[in-house]
Amino acid sequence: MSSAKRTDPSPAAPHPADGHDMIRVHGARENNLKDVSIEIPKRRLTVFTGVSGSGKSSLVFNTIAAESQRLINETYSAFVQGFMPTLARPEVDVLDGLTTAIIVDQQRMGADPRSTVGTATDANAMLRILFSRLGDPHIGPPSAYSFNTASVRASGAITVERGNKKAVKATYERTGGMCTHCEGRGKVSDIDLSQLYDDSKSLAEGAFTIPGWKSDSQWTVQVYAQSGFVDPDKPIREYTEKELRDFLYGEPVKVKVNGVNLTYEGLIPKIQKSFLSKDKEAMQPHVRAFVERAVTFTTCPECDGTRLSEGARSSRIGKISIADACAMEIRDLAEWVRTLDEPSVAPLLTALRDTLDSFVEIGLGYLSLDRPAGTLSGGEAQRVKMIRHLGSSLTDTTYVFDEPTIGLHPHDIQRMNDLLLRLRDKGNTVLVVEHKPEAIAIADHIVDLGPGAGTAGGTVCFEGTVEDLRSAGTVTGRHLDDRAALKETVRKPAGALEIRGANTHNLQDVDVDIPLGVLCVVTGVAGSGKSSLIHGSVPAGADVVAVDQSPIKGSRRSNPATYTGLLDPIRKAFAKANGVKPALFSANSEGACPTCNGAGVIYTDLAMMAGVASPCEDCEGKRFQPSVLEYRFGGRDISEVLGMSVAQAEEFFGAGEARTPAAHKILERLADVGLGYLTLGQPLTTLSGGERQRLKLATHMGEKGGVYVLDEPTTGLHLADVEQLLGLLDRLVDAGKSVIVIEHHQAVMAHADWIIDLGPGAGHDGGRIVFEGTPADLVADRSTLTGEHLAAYVGA
Repeated sequence: MSSAKRTDPSPAAPHPADGHDMIRVHGARENNLKDVSIEIPKRRLTVFTGVSGSGKSSLVFNTIAAESQRLINETYSAFVQGFMPTLARPEVDVLDGLTTAIIVDQQRMGADPRSTVGTATDANAMLRILFSRLGDPHIGPPSAYSFNTASVRASGAITVERGNKKAVKATYERTGGMCTHCEGRGKVSDIDLSQLYDDSKSLAEGAFTIPGWKSDSQWTVQVYAQSGFVDPDKPIREYTEKELRDFLYGEPVKVKVNGVNLTYEGLIPKIQKSFLSKDKEAMQPHVRAFVERAVTFTTCPECDGTRLSEGARSSRIGKISIADACAMEIRDLAEWVRTLDEPSVAPLLTALRDTLDSFVEIGLGYLSLDRPAGTLSGGEAQRVKMIRHLGSSLTDTTYVFDEPTIGLHPHDIQRMNDLLLRLRDKGNTVLVVEHKPEAIAIADHIVDLGPGAGTAGGTVCFEGTVEDLRSAGTVTGRHLDDRAALKETVRKPAGALEIRGANTHNLQDVDVDIPLGVLCVVTGVAGSGKSSLIHGSVPAGADVVAVDQSPIKGSRRSNPATYTGLLDPIRKAFAKANGVKPALFSANSEGACPTCNGAGVIYTDLAMMAGVASPCEDCEGKRFQPSVLEYRFGGRDISEVLGMSVAQAEEFFGAGEARTPAAHKILERLADVGLGYLTLGQPLTTLSGGERQRLKLATHMGEKGGVYVLDEPTTGLHLADVEQLLGLLDRLVDAGKSVIVIEHHQAVMAHADWIIDLGPGAGHDGGRIVFEGTPADLVADRSTLTGEHLAAYVGA
């Protein structure tokens, strides 16, 4: 056997291909970035830090990752690009050395009722194939086990237009696994008729109690009154059986009302189309309250919530049906799959085992495949998205993470760090936007942006190692070793919220008294049952204000001023000072520039290429008609006011001729939650997840609730801002409110008056109270994982 003789190349002549070991960014100006130029090492873990709003996401997501994705999309044919989202080129002079970017962000998964953990990760697809091959009795192909596929049967003649046309008799049949009663949703809705109308009144007397339906002149009401199907002057309780059936369930039919042809439809289908088909979060508060009162969702009695048809539930492998498999905790399902030994489906079993093992490895073994995707927290959703990348053989890829430690207990952060390092060690570039010191500590390279937020940020303050950052004097460097101390004295409770026999999800008949009038922190490892205990057991009534992590619904026309209701007092103040209508000062109403319809930009659609957004030439991007901008209040026009930051506007409306107490009150709340740098007219679509949550908190602070439930309010908060949040929580408690916080951050735990710790593990290993008491007692005890990490944090 002969082998070619190897000669070592001269070290003085490196290969040209080895010179591309940096991602070079020059002149980045996206959002608030100020001509940022930076070189990021490849095949290393780089962490981007900085206060909220300093420009981290603008640099990492909106510049580097966005351009990488845009360039990849351009490699496809024009036909394929027509079906893909179009991405505009970021505002940057040079971007060099990019590799394929895979973005793993903290966006919640779609809340579609048909989307589950299994459907989102392809685990369900593999299970369906497995049961279609091994299930007994055999009921059909994989679609027969899918709750999203309905059974279809059809027969008839079809005409084949080829040569001599002729009719051909054909039959078509598809077996689906959808439960016909709930249509694969697992729940059925029931409408409470007493919330729709007062049956002691007639339609003419205003029987309807539906929001917006009370006026006799309202078209919808007139359709029912003049349809001829019911007597408008007869009380509804006196309707005959036929009248009631037509009134509630009548098929759509054309009727003439005041000489106009309109469609009459039964009340129940009308309500389902008008209210139930819409996203509840996007409704106005009074409409949402009506829907929550009038509609109850109960588990489907036919499929018992499994979403599957009787046939799909009857087919089994051993004693396990696909419904049983999807309801198991994933770690138990992985063990069951390991017991299957069938050579005919060996490759499928290997792939399914690998996917399920990835769930366990990433700390999500406590989930089940039938868990609705919309119920996952931001951190859980992000880790579910990571699963498909863990076993990937791709190297030299750029992975971009947005705060991967969100929703993680300190015990779980170490596991996440190991996963990030594993991705790097396979030869990938890992870019992480992060605030937690534990995650910053593992970085090979750190980029600190700032020095402030919004217009005060957008520059690179520091580049280097963790040790150099500590002595760099930047905001992040100064606060990196901050530790909140345990309170010397804690507040005494003014009562208790009693929870008895809580068994939502994995809770095991929990009895607990949540103290009121104090700052109570509910903690525990991810999946231990914290959210199930609070959101599932604390009634969201008139006295409870819940601020969760669900995204704010809003278009690019929505901004902090419209969302918080701040624009109403501002418009009224402008109108009063100038003697005109308030509607003139709305870019979505009468004052809008007619050329751009108040958007400020003109969008030009270029089909499969990125559309172009150019500032409107008529209003110069100000969104208002020129005549509206002539009206002034306190020396400013409406576009100048919307261009102010919250801090500037707070000063402007707080004193002098522009003093407006109603506006100043809302601005104070926005500043209190750390959003002083936001611009009043900034589109909601540009806000980060943490900013959105704090915007919601500021809005709810105006409500008259006595109990505030906050779900991880430190999400997206810089170390320097956590202190401000603790001050805000103290002010809420001192004002007589009860504050319940679901949180993992040790600073919030240390600052609490009372801690409730759930565990000891996740899923069926959790769901129990493992500690109740003060933070000092928890540290002294060290009997739980939380106690150990809190003791290490405070240096006890």
